[in-house]
Amino acid sequence: MTNKNNSVLYTGVTSDLKDRIKQHKLKKHPDSFSAKYNLNKLVYFEEFDTIGEAIKKEKAIKGGSRKRKMDLINSTNPGWRDLSEFL
Repeated sequence: MTNKNNSVLYTGVTSDLKDRIKQHKLKKHPDSFSAKYNLNKLVYFEEFDTIGEAIKKEKAIKGGSRKRKMDLINSTNPGWRDLSEFL
């Protein structure tokens, strides 16, 4: 997730991506990091068979540099479009 200026990046894991994106967009948790920085644009996602695989990938992404995160996004979404409209 990112904001309209693509200046802040957020990585998370969920079992229901559509619902989680809705929560971010509606700021269901007003004190959260994503609400504080207006993170409401889905620019990258992956699907996994197990939650364990998803958590492992989340940790790898979070542990990487901003450049690595941007390269990952650019590899599939170079225009940084909001992918939530395709879910």
